Amino acid sequence: MSNFTHSEEPGVVTTLELRPRTGFVHTQSVEAITKRAIAYLKAGFSVHFRGPAGTGKTTLALHVAALLGRPTVMITGDEDMATSTLVGMQQGYHYRKVVDSYIHTVTKTEETADKRWADHRLTTACRQGHTLVYDEFTRSRAEANNVLLSVLEEGLLVLPAQNQNEPYIKVHPNFRVIFTSNPQEYAGVHDAQDALGDRIVTIDVGYADRDLELAIAVARSGLAPARVAPIIDIVREFRETGEYDQTPTLRASIMICRIMVQEKLRPTIDDGQFIQVCIDILGSKSALPGKADGKRAQQHKMLLSLIEHHCPSRLTPADASKQQA
Repeated sequence: MSNFTHSEEPGVVTTLELRPRTGFVHTQSVEAITKRAIAYLKAGFSVHFRGPAGTGKTTLALHVAALLGRPTVMITGDEDMATSTLVGMQQGYHYRKVVDSYIHTVTKTEETADKRWADHRLTTACRQGHTLVYDEFTRSRAEANNVLLSVLEEGLLVLPAQNQNEPYIKVHPNFRVIFTSNPQEYAGVHDAQDALGDRIVTIDVGYADRDLELAIAVARSGLAPARVAPIIDIVREFRETGEYDQTPTLRASIMICRIMVQEKLRPTIDDGQFIQVCIDILGSKSALPGKADGKRAQQHKMLLSLIEHHCPSRLTPADASKQQA
């Protein structure tokens, strides 16, 4: 995630002041996607990064938002998202009391209580010209996102009828949205609306190539490239086998590398704790409850084979004999 500071006041939407992340890995492929996204956003369009989990969509969205140099607000989609979650709602009351004693022998008191409107993140971003990062927007139901149609097409945000004093607001010219989403076959993901998809530019983000995964894992763990490389290769080769229920991603490589640093582990088949860490992190991607014990054992054997291939023994024959003794 990009470096950031935030401002927050009671009753006020929190904004992020994003700065490009220190140590953010710039490769030719990342620069190409970033350049395309910035061009579309500067032209007045919104951008949608679409791809599998673990491909860095959210990190990329926040990086692009930081480069725009505008305050940013962030929303994460979910099944319970409603239009009011995006736009705002009546919240609390404003009390007013008037005491009329113009005639000293008569005292007249009048009290009123009006509901107060509170802007939420979309409304705040539209008013102020902030960048909105809408992460995993297809996890929200389509009807919750309908309000975005007029925002992106006509530049108008239509407010609910409860806000009687302001039926709509004109969207600030600097307002932009950066969406992210997983493929539709993922659990909990709704079909994206055609009308919304027609108003945004979608950039498909796939798994990083080996060089990029290596560079990111090195930056996130502090390990030397030579020690990170076999971990990257184990995870990538495991991913190619298809023998899992949840795709092993770069996050698995980073987890293993960071534990190696913390526990001072060696990437070798001789280090039992290193082997166990790999089995814990990668084995959890498959062999879910209810799976046959035979498949579980087969996967365990396959992972050991991958570890032995990429992290071979460093023991001399004499050392190996001593261990066996």
